[in-house]
Amino acid sequence: MHIDVVPNRGSRPAYLLREAWREGKKIRKRTLANLSSLSDEQIDAIRRALKGEKLAPVNEMFEVVASRIHGDTDAVLATMKRLGMRELLSSRPAFEADVVMGMIAARVVAPHTKLATTRWWRTRTLPQDLSIEHATEDDLYQAMDWLLDHQESIEKKLAARHLKNGGLALYDLTSSYFEGTTCSLAAMGHNRDGKKNKLHVNYGLLADKRGCPVAVSVYKGNTNDPKTLMPLVEKLKKGYGIERVVLVGDRGMIGQAAVEDLRKVPGLEWITALKSTQIRALVEGGALQLGLFDEKNLLELTHPDYPGERLVACRNAELGKLRGHKRQALLEATTKDLKKVRGMVSRGDLRGAGKIGVRVGRVVNKYKVAKHFELTIENDRFEFALRDDSIVAEAALDGIYVVRTSLTKKEMSAPDAVRSYKSLSEVERAFRSIKTVDLEVRPIHHRLADRVRAHIFLCMLAYYVEWHMREAWRPILFADEDLAAKAVRDPVAPAKRSDAAEAKAETKVLADGTPVHSFRTALADLSTIVRNTCRTPAAPTAPTFAVVTTPTAEQQRALDLLTQIEV
Repeated sequence: MHIDVVPNRGSRPAYLLREAWREGKKIRKRTLANLSSLSDEQIDAIRRALKGEKLAPVNEMFEVVASRIHGDTDAVLATMKRLGMRELLSSRPAFEADVVMGMIAARVVAPHTKLATTRWWRTRTLPQDLSIEHATEDDLYQAMDWLLDHQESIEKKLAARHLKNGGLALYDLTSSYFEGTTCSLAAMGHNRDGKKNKLHVNYGLLADKRGCPVAVSVYKGNTNDPKTLMPLVEKLKKGYGIERVVLVGDRGMIGQAAVEDLRKVPGLEWITALKSTQIRALVEGGALQLGLFDEKNLLELTHPDYPGERLVACRNAELGKLRGHKRQALLEATTKDLKKVRGMVSRGDLRGAGKIGVRVGRVVNKYKVAKHFELTIENDRFEFALRDDSIVAEAALDGIYVVRTSLTKKEMSAPDAVRSYKSLSEVERAFRSIKTVDLEVRPIHHRLADRVRAHIFLCMLAYYVEWHMREAWRPILFADEDLAAKAVRDPVAPAKRSDAAEAKAETKVLADGTPVHSFRTALADLSTIVRNTCRTPAAPTAPTFAVVTTPTAEQQRALDLLTQIEV
């Protein structure tokens, strides 16, 4: 007997159970049954039985004794291997280095506290692949101490890999808040997290021109931005041995005082921007004529107050409109609150110049527009009025910013200087990733200063891995793949994504019909790949074997893209 397959035009073929015999020179056939109503699995089982194969239920052949999530951490570990992370951490075998590898991968996939991490990775194949199955919370803390001891050598390797002599280096400072009050680094200062009455720590991130992280430095929470600049310069020059570098920092980081210090460092150039008061002085002094912006949005000038520097003035009309709308909204909100205070004074609910002044100060400082109001405060009277001259003067500068650099025209064109300054947005992107939904550096729970430093360095290394994964996954993420356009587009005009990126954002699908991912959903999709540990039920003591879920075409593409990472 055998099974014949009879084509049925565009429909499913007919499956017929037949027997055949010979009559002389002729072969006769007879149909015994029509199997077309059976499933493919049932038909295959009958075919195997006809061949004499011994069949048994699957659960009698083997059983799954364990099943652990594999795909997401495997993708991260594959990236880390591609980046040479193990050699980056230490050239010698070390259990602590393996634990650090596990903590970095865990931070990328699912950031938790150290105790929660040891619980979480029991559901993954990660500890098995790194041979750290028995690592405890104490082992993780010991590995953090080990990591801090190796930070200098790791950062030197990263600098040698990514910072080129004469190239750009991006630097910016941010802060993260603490839970607790005992850490010596915790202090009140300019809290960039917007958390009131929370102690915080400052840390500066050094990156290459693409935004790829290279080093991180941790400071007490009340340390001002400029105070962190010269230690960074010393690290670049002496620690990394870079003879010539172009440092890019924002106007708060590289101010006039910092520029005077930078001038004394041979081989160091800089790109930064002027503050609004400095721009206003240029306009009022006639050095910067706003009428010139009627014909172009970028112009170059020099000024005696900035010897040896080039100033590149830019006007972004769209940015100007946004600032105008924002100022108007703040003025209206402040006016509304001031009217309430005036009503309280007129009703007699609020008396005394001191008390009125405190209440008014609280209102005008809330939205930072006190300079635009004329205030009259007496013991039983309060009046206010808008200063139209101040508003008009500020509005004239809406959308205008001035980039300053020590580089000559031969070394860098004016448009490239603006592009280089705007590349600081890549560091801001890193801060968003480190601080929020991706790596969640905050809130910080560690009490010891060195543990805080190790925690932040660990998060930086995790972002180093994530950064490369994001770059490799640009074709499947909501990301613009046309990076070459950045180098030639108008540096002043608002950034515009390519048509392909706009199409991805609008349709939410790729050209092949598969969904576009965020970084998080791409990892979540890979997490459906599991590694099953199996054994034969009849022999419980027999060795086990592993079976990994076969990736879908979409998952395989994501994994293949990671193999293209170049360091």
